[in-house]
Amino acid sequence: METAVTRPIRRLRGSTRVIVVNPRPRTEGRSAALLRRLSIRRLTMRRLAGCLSLAAAVLLSAPAFALSQPDTAAKQAYLVDLSSGEVLLDKNGTTRMAPSSMTKMMTAYLTYDALVHGRTTLDTSFSVSQTAWKMGGSRMFLKLGSTVRVEDLLRGLLIDSGNDAAVALAEGLAGSESAFAGLMNAKARELGMADSHFMNASGWPDPGHYTTARDLATLATHLIRDFPQFYHYESERNFTWNGIRQGNRNPLLYHPVSVDGIKTGHTEIGGYGLTASGERNGRRLVLVVNGLPSPQARNDEPTRLLDWAWNSFRLYSLLRKGELVEQAPVWMGEEDSVPVTVADDITVTMAPADRNSLHVVATLAEPLPSPVHRGDVVGRLRIDYDGAVRRTVDLVAGADVPASSGLTALGQRLGHLLP
Repeated sequence: METAVTRPIRRLRGSTRVIVVNPRPRTEGRSAALLRRLSIRRLTMRRLAGCLSLAAAVLLSAPAFALSQPDTAAKQAYLVDLSSGEVLLDKNGTTRMAPSSMTKMMTAYLTYDALVHGRTTLDTSFSVSQTAWKMGGSRMFLKLGSTVRVEDLLRGLLIDSGNDAAVALAEGLAGSESAFAGLMNAKARELGMADSHFMNASGWPDPGHYTTARDLATLATHLIRDFPQFYHYESERNFTWNGIRQGNRNPLLYHPVSVDGIKTGHTEIGGYGLTASGERNGRRLVLVVNGLPSPQARNDEPTRLLDWAWNSFRLYSLLRKGELVEQAPVWMGEEDSVPVTVADDITVTMAPADRNSLHVVATLAEPLPSPVHRGDVVGRLRIDYDGAVRRTVDLVAGADVPASSGLTALGQRLGHLLP
C-alpha cells in the first residue's frame, strides 16, 4: 500500500498549521492522488479533555457510511471492512436476534483458544454422551459412547453444522454444556460483544440465547485475526463421518464471490442467516445477515451486498505507522519537543466521490509535561468526510523525552516566569 505524504504548506494564525495528505487507493498511481488538508489544533490539556469527549459523542452519533444503503430483505444486516474498520452497512445491527447455528462460531473460538493454550489438542478424543447423541437438527451423526478427535468434531461443527458436535466439544472442554455456556458469556464480554448471551453451544432456540449482528461481526473478526491458523476449517467444502458425506452449508463457498467462510444459521424464530467473510483486492469484508425468508435468499442477498461493498468503495491510505505528523512542544524536558505520530497504519474505506469531502483534524495537547514516554497518547486525529465524523485515532509520542534537571530545569522555570 502506498503511504500518505505529509508536509507543512503554510503558517496560519497562532500555532495552527495546515499539512497536506494524499489519500491513495492501492491501485492508483501518484498522479491520481488527491491533496487534502489536515489541520493541527493546539489546546491545553484541560481543553483537550473536553474536546475529546465532544469528538467521541459526535463519532457515536454519526452514520458510518456515505453511500445510500442498499435495500435488503434481511431483518438484520451489518457489513464492515476489516482493512480499515469502516462500517459500510448497518440495518438493525444492534437489535437482539436469535443467532441459530452462527452460535457455533463462539464454540469454535473457545476450542481454538483451548488448542492454542494447550488445554487440548487436535488429536485429543472426547466421548459422545447421550446428551450429544440425541441432539436434533443438523448433525454430524456421532455414535453414542464413541470417542471422537477434536479435529473431527471441529469439522463436524463447522462443515456439517452438527449440534451433536457442538455439545460433544462443550462437554469435553468444560465438563458440561451449561459450564461451557458460562465460558461463552465470559469470552463474549472480553471480546466486546456488548449485547450477547449464550445458553448453549449449538444455537438451539432458547429465550435467553441472543446476540446482535454487530456482535457476530465482532466475533467473526476475532476468529479471523486471533486464530488464522485454524481459519481453513470454516472454508472446507465437505466432510465425511460415519459413512455420511455432507457439504458445507455456506452457499457462498461454491460461487466466485471471494468468500472463504464462515457460518450459516437457521431456526424458525431467527430465519435464515449467514456470517460471511472474504477478501478481494486486498480488502477483507465481514457481513452478517439474519432473518432472511429462504435458503435462496441466503444465497442471493449476501452475494449482492458483498459485491456492492467491493465495487462501490475503495481503500485509501492516509498515514503510515510511525510517520511524523507534527512536533509537539515539551515543558521541562531535556528536549524542547517530541515527534507526534500514529501507532498503526491509518486507512479509510470510502466511495471515490467522497474524497473531495475528506477532512482530517489533529488536536494536540501542549505543552506536554515531561517526562514523555514513547507511545504516550498526546492528542487525537479526527477523520471526517461527507459531512460526518467517521473515526478518531490516538496520536502518540514517537520518542522518549526525559525531564530536565539541575541548572537546565532552573533556567526553564525562570524563562517561563519572567516576561
